[in-house]
This record gives sequence, C-alpha cells and structure tokens, in this order.
Amino acid sequence: MAERNPEAAASGKTGASVVIIGGGVTGLSAGWWLARSGVDVLVLDKGIVGWEASGRNGGGATHAYSPFFMEEQRLWPQMDELLGYPTEYQRHRIRVALDDAQMERFNRIAAIADGQGFKCDYLDRKNLAELVPLVGDNAVGGLFCHYGGHANPQRTTQAYAWALEDHGGRILQHATVTGITVKAGKVCEVVTDRGRFGCEILVIAAGPQTGLLAAMLGAELPLAPARVEMIVTEPVPLMRYGGVDGNGLYGRQTLRGNLAYGGGPHEWIEIDGMQTPPRVTTSLLRHLGRRLAEMFPKAAHVRIIRSWGGIVENTPDGRPVIDRLQDPSNAVLATMSSVGFGLSPATGRVIMELVRDGGCSFANLTPISLARFRGLPADWRERLGWIPVPMTMPAAADAAR
Repeated sequence: MAERNPEAAASGKTGASVVIIGGGVTGLSAGWWLARSGVDVLVLDKGIVGWEASGRNGGGATHAYSPFFMEEQRLWPQMDELLGYPTEYQRHRIRVALDDAQMERFNRIAAIADGQGFKCDYLDRKNLAELVPLVGDNAVGGLFCHYGGHANPQRTTQAYAWALEDHGGRILQHATVTGITVKAGKVCEVVTDRGRFGCEILVIAAGPQTGLLAAMLGAELPLAPARVEMIVTEPVPLMRYGGVDGNGLYGRQTLRGNLAYGGGPHEWIEIDGMQTPPRVTTSLLRHLGRRLAEMFPKAAHVRIIRSWGGIVENTPDGRPVIDRLQDPSNAVLATMSSVGFGLSPATGRVIMELVRDGGCSFANLTPISLARFRGLPADWRERLGWIPVPMTMPAAADAAR
C-alpha cells in the first residue's frame, strides 16, 4: 500500500498517544477502532501493511471455538458500512466431509456453535452436490452453516488501512523497530530505523516477530513461526456459496471463480530478527493441490495458476494471546496464533478497549492471557514436534527456469 500522506506519517509529529507495531490485520483493525474513537494512533510496519499472511489467507470468518465468536458474527455483516470500503464479505459456510472422521470433527464444531445460538443443517451426499457441484461421490456428507462467511483478505486489510487514515490515524511503512525505551515502568518510546516515536501506550501485534518484541520488554511470549501456503486455480463456474471447506483445507471461491485454498501441515521455521524470511516454494503445494482435487473432483482438471507463502505464529496451545502487561503497564501484546483474519473485527475492538479502558466489555480474556504459559518447559517446541526445517533458496539457475 502506498502511504497516502507519507510526509505527515514520517515527520511533523514524532509520536502518538498509541503506537502499534505491526501493520497486519490485527494491528490495522486495532488502529482503526482506536482512530474512530478519537485516539491519536500511529501504526509502524517493517514492510508494507497487510503484505504477509494477513492479506494472503483463506478469508474465513467462522470461528465458533473462539471467545470472540459472537462478536465476530455480529460485526462482519456490518464491516463494509463501518469501514466505508468493500471487503467482499459473503455469508454462510459449507463443510465437506470425505470420511466419517471429518464429519465427526465438523459435528463437534457445530455443537459449539449451536450452544451459542448458531445453527447448522446436515447435508447428505445429494443435498451437498446440489449446493456444491464440484464435489464427487467420495463425499460422505456435509454441513450448511447458517452463520459464518468469508471475505477478501487483500481488500479487507486495505480497507482497514484506508479507514484508519480517514479517521486521522497514521501509518508508517518500512520502519523496522530496533528498540523500545522504558522509563519508570512504562514504555515511552519506540526506536526504529526511521526515527524515534514517543507514545503513551504501546501495542505489539507484529505476527511472528511479536515474541521478539515482547522480549524487549522482558516478557516471555512462546511462539513458533511457521510457513503456510495458499494456491489459486484457474476460474471455474461460480458456485451458489463460495465459502466451502473441508479435507483439512480452508479457503473460498473468489468472485472471479478462482479456488483459493490453503491448509496444513505447517512448515516450522526459525525467525532471524525482524527480517521477513525468504519466500521459497515448498513441497506443501503438491499436498494442497492433491487435497483440493479430492474435495472437488469435478475441478481436478483445472490448473494452479499461482501460489504464495506467508509466515504465521503459533502459541503452544494454538490459542491467541491478548493481554495488557503489568510491567510495563502501558503495553498490550496481541498474537492470534494463525486465526487473525476472520476474528479481526472483534480483536481490534478488544485491543481498543484494553488500551482505552483496561479491560474488555464483551469477552473474558483470562483464558487467553499470557499468564497461562508460566512454567512452560523450555523445550516445548521439541515436545510438540514443532521442529524447524532448514530453508534453502533455489539456486540462481533453477530459479531462472
């Protein structure tokens, strides 16, 4: 994204009431919520806002197991109007099961949603094929969710950025944080390679780098970074509902007809400082293509026309951390453990309330506090099997082919 007013962002005011490190979807949403409530806010990003996993993911907005699920479902249908820019949000979600184990998993999630007042309809093979013409006889059934949905990640992150600026917030890109100054128990300044920025409150929502930045404040945030990949196919005829997932994949059909899907397993990596790891194509692409063809056999003939990799962060229990630290008392940490996009309307509001009010009015944050990791063994990644794999760039000759 080009800075609309780079001079205002880079000079003049040398700080803000709230400085947010991280221009991903969580940081941008928090900045937008703060700016629209009248708070002077500055977002710093080491690269381009929304450039990494925030702008390149499946676009799903259906997280029944999250403490922010109710708020997620309340806000998404309003986001185009609230932001003033299109997100391409579309309601509903369909789950495709290829075996009984997948069906059972979907039923467990549906039960969690049902407990919160959101309903699903069971689809037998015939009903499923009527709604999702690309499935084959290998599907055993599915669920139609009368809730949830999906949006365009690239358009949504851009919408957050523009809406933030419309409310007077500022964004400074290509500003890598090199230090954080703490005096008398409070953060007072963020040091970057583009200058120093004073603040009254600091929010760290920097994706995979959140742990490294938290360590500058003396806080230990256990995170394991991983590479995830997405694939996009040639366009196929539009289905009635574009939000279809299953077979370990998440994604959607775009308005142009492309099938955009990603999924595990994660490729565990190490992060070297504040730099973004090199983007290399991995063998995960073949697995993604195979599983997509299994879920949509009637689209197995279409070609993959592009792919991309992004880096996501993961906590040991796979749940987010959103917490205001006790020391320094004016710092908020936010990491979403790979589910940041869909929950972003709600998490931005959570962070705004933590900054402004010191607590959250609509969700209990205790289960996602940093304190739950006290006593975590130092070798927790090894115990979970989240072992980094070496990343090698293709040789120049190979890359040129």
